[in-house]
Amino acid sequence: MKRLIFTGLFLCCAFVSVLAQEQVRIFRNGSSTRFTTSELTFLKDGTAIQVGDSVYAPMEIDSILVVHTVTVTFAGDTALVDLGHAPEVTATTEGANVNILSTNTQHELEFVLQGESSHGSLTYEGPLKCKFYLNGLNLHSTKGAAINIQCGKRIDLILNPGTENVISDAAGGEQKAAFYCKGHLEVEGSGSLTVTGRSKHGIATKEYMQLKRSTGNITVNGAVSDAMHVGQYFQMNGGTVRLYGQGGDGLQVEQVTLDDDITPDATKEDNGMMFIRGGSLDITAANDDTKAIKVPCDLTVNGGTFTLVASGDGSRGIQVAGNMLVDQAYSTTTMQIRATGTTYEDEETEDESRCMGIKVKGNLTVNAGTIRVANTGKYSYGIKVDGVYTKAAGATVQANVKN
Repeated sequence: MKRLIFTGLFLCCAFVSVLAQEQVRIFRNGSSTRFTTSELTFLKDGTAIQVGDSVYAPMEIDSILVVHTVTVTFAGDTALVDLGHAPEVTATTEGANVNILSTNTQHELEFVLQGESSHGSLTYEGPLKCKFYLNGLNLHSTKGAAINIQCGKRIDLILNPGTENVISDAAGGEQKAAFYCKGHLEVEGSGSLTVTGRSKHGIATKEYMQLKRSTGNITVNGAVSDAMHVGQYFQMNGGTVRLYGQGGDGLQVEQVTLDDDITPDATKEDNGMMFIRGGSLDITAANDDTKAIKVPCDLTVNGGTFTLVASGDGSRGIQVAGNMLVDQAYSTTTMQIRATGTTYEDEETEDESRCMGIKVKGNLTVNAGTIRVANTGKYSYGIKVDGVYTKAAGATVQANVKN
């Protein structure tokens, strides 16, 4: 039976190969390898598939999945959409504004976005996880978000190596961000992405966001509200993130509640948390009462380089509503924070808040790494901890600590 299924799968792949050089993913022992269909050789006796020096016997193969690629090329006033042979995928265009709808529930989809338009956009809606490759994209919308991914599953965003990608959204719109993802966003690839949020956030996700170790450079050089606004939790394993020019916070995690709709899951233990394990964060909080990094629950740092500036009145380099742990299990941890603002007074409540390098409402535990906070603003604090402050002998903390 498995041999018959195996043969049928290969014949399907061969047929697709005749139509277009699609790719397939062969799953074996829990992992997968990707090939173009032209690379596959089906042995005459029907016992195996050979790809180069690798031979795949029927009993070893878990499944064979056809990968369909959709390419969108923006060109000024227009956009060209090549659907390839992607099943159950349709596209409509209005000028350079592209809407792609997928009802496909079986096949893997990938999207390549490239080209340039000063008044274009991409909106995608579909039921399955998929991948988006940015391949030298320069896209600026005049009617909403530049990229709007309405899919509640995992979205892989790949910044193609050697490419510079620049996007911005329309001013005065109702969109949540220049780049919005309804699902959870995982970023990789050594290219760069520069974002400007002209209506609200620069980058926003409804569910978690993860930057993988291979991530290149992500810059938000302006946003009406937060530069990066992440639902559920944020995890950074690598990459270089630069956030400045935003009206709200730099990097903010939002704790979702049970009152929200079915996704994301508010009961997950990582809800409202942030995990930094590598890479670098360079963030400036220049507006009054804003934070470079804002976490509603716990912040765990196990590596990475932080360069944070809190220059607005009442601003904070890092504000954590829960506990903060600093260690360096994954890579060296170095924090350089400057608090140069002074006291902020809320006009309505008349409450005052001081500028601080780090504010932790729970406990602050520093097991390893280096933290240096220079608070030069009038009445500013270096570090203020409402709970218990603990520093291990091998750690370095150079700051005025109020506990």
